[in-house]
Amino acid sequence: MSVLNETYTLSNDMEIPKLGLGTWFIDDSQAAQAVRAAVVAGYRNIDTAQAYGNELGVGIHTAGVPREELFISTKLAAEIKDYDGAVAAIDESLDKMGLDYVDLMLIHSPQPWSDFRGGDYSEGNREAWRALEDAYKAGKIRSIGVSNFLQADLENILDSATVTPHVNQLLVHVGNTPSELISFCESKGIMVEAYSPIAHGEMLKNQQAIADKYNVSIPQLCIRYTIQLGTVSLPKTANPDHMSSNAQIDFEISDEDMDALRKVTARDYGEHSGFPVYSGK
Repeated sequence: MSVLNETYTLSNDMEIPKLGLGTWFIDDSQAAQAVRAAVVAGYRNIDTAQAYGNELGVGIHTAGVPREELFISTKLAAEIKDYDGAVAAIDESLDKMGLDYVDLMLIHSPQPWSDFRGGDYSEGNREAWRALEDAYKAGKIRSIGVSNFLQADLENILDSATVTPHVNQLLVHVGNTPSELISFCESKGIMVEAYSPIAHGEMLKNQQAIADKYNVSIPQLCIRYTIQLGTVSLPKTANPDHMSSNAQIDFEISDEDMDALRKVTARDYGEHSGFPVYSGK
């Protein structure tokens, strides 16, 4: 069975495909074409965000399959840390995407990008979370979660939440495996999604020997690694050939090689190093 047909089950019993399409850096004008190509290739999990500026292009009226077959995620802009602003932004995303509901919506970051890992936004995150909870209970969102949240950020939400986050989307790849945070999420029933599973820069060339051992490409090895960690893998591409190749991961990494890959530390993000999530904070 193709990985594209495999799912995990969230704590609210919703199924989420193990492999999805990330759309960061895909222009709005190209997003519809990318989504159509992904759907043709068999993808059913599509991830976007208000900050990506491509929600309109990702909108499901372009996908060509029944809405109920798709798992569509978006993210509340990191700068929104109040209830009313979050409510308005949730409705704006639904309107922009032409959807009655999204399958998952996340708080994009516990801090605004201009102050990533900076000040205390505890109250603002609780207010934004309350808006997501209300939209979830109203049926506008089928599951809710967070992104880039560390354990302390999660505990802040959990202290007052009436709904435990279903998902925490994190930077996870060979070279950056936050094992303790993943374990904490698992202990709370929070599914981890891995963004940038193929990472960036030159770091991946160091894994050529292991990729050769399984007769796969380095991207295929990296995607398989994140799935064997038990996370949802969200590689980003607008290239249909890459979409197809990324899904050809019908192999098993041995326990020994998984342990070796977990121990790798490599965080050279090249031209993308200036982005807050790659800054090492």
